Amino acid sequence: MYKKYIKRLLDFIASLILLVIFSPVIIICFILLLIVNKGDALFFQVRPGYQSTPFTILKFKTMHDGRDINGSLLPDEVRLTRIGKIVRGLSIDELLQLVNVIKGDMSLVGPRPLLTQYLTRYTPEQTRRHNVRPGITGWAQVNGRNAISWEDKFKLDVEYVEKVSFSLDLKILWMTFLNVVQRKGISADGHATMEEFRGIEG
Repeated sequence: MYKKYIKRLLDFIASLILLVIFSPVIIICFILLLIVNKGDALFFQVRPGYQSTPFTILKFKTMHDGRDINGSLLPDEVRLTRIGKIVRGLSIDELLQLVNVIKGDMSLVGPRPLLTQYLTRYTPEQTRRHNVRPGITGWAQVNGRNAISWEDKFKLDVEYVEKVSFSLDLKILWMTFLNVVQRKGISADGHATMEEFRGIEG
């Protein structure tokens, strides 16, 4: 009952309220990134959602588009701007995804929507993370975020799918608040965010 109906209703109502509350922060961030990124403050990317159905995720653009002499994008840690680092550190870049939640593409809580090219790299067990809507925050995010391995992250994602409930969602939202305040797990060792997932070897 909760997973099928109530969760979606609560997502919609809570996201509307949060958008109103954080609208001043969103507007200020938009203006600053508009200046820093020379008129390009938003980031759009297609991600797999519920049952792997693609949708367009909306975020603030925290990196510039600098490329090397071969035309390839520079590493994330090089392209991350000063303002972008602050925005990402405070998780402000995720606020625009409230629009995705209102549209029904995402939920407040669920496995994070990853890149479409990862779909073919999942094991059948890992693919189960798509049996619920992806979330702005999730069980893996509050248990290490980008500081844990991909394998551990997917195990936590599947664990959430199996145990999803109102009480678990409340727990994750509270832990998310604490992690944002303490700025835990923002990056993996040697990376600005998380290294690319190439599949589980062996």
